[in-house]
Amino acid sequence: MIGGRCPLFYYHKTMITKQQIVEIIAEKIAADGCFIVEVKVSANNKITVTIDSMDGLSIDYCIQISRLIESSLDREQEDFELEVSTPGLGQPLKVLNQYKKNIGKNVEVTPLNAAPFKGKLSHVYEEGFTVEEEKKVKIEGKKKKEIKVFNHNYTFDQVKSVKLIITF
Repeated sequence: MIGGRCPLFYYHKTMITKQQIVEIIAEKIAADGCFIVEVKVSANNKITVTIDSMDGLSIDYCIQISRLIESSLDREQEDFELEVSTPGLGQPLKVLNQYKKNIGKNVEVTPLNAAPFKGKLSHVYEEGFTVEEEKKVKIEGKKKKEIKVFNHNYTFDQVKSVKLIITF
């Protein structure tokens, strides 16, 4: 080194993108009748892929998808951590197919501008869903409260979360 100057080195780090992961798995997932729930790629290249199907998935299928992703990415060029799983029981529903899969099941809905409530997911359409809530209400002229069903219609952007209620 002359004159106290040090050489400049440029380290170019390529980031793995969400789109790359989706492109790697989309065709296989669709061909197998499955769907992508979520793909996340963090700044330190932790890749989290959540997949599902109408009939549920086995751990072996998650391993297949994990291997497909690993074989398509070059660890020599970009190191990464990979996790492929199905949605957890307590996780909110995120995509249309999850809603369709769970028609007829009990859910807890947290609307943006109202208190959370529980009911049965009865209908799902492209823009939203309907939940049937049973409430005991006082009917005029009767001594006992009766159960009445109320239908709540929401678009997907009107709710914070919708979670399955697990009963044993």
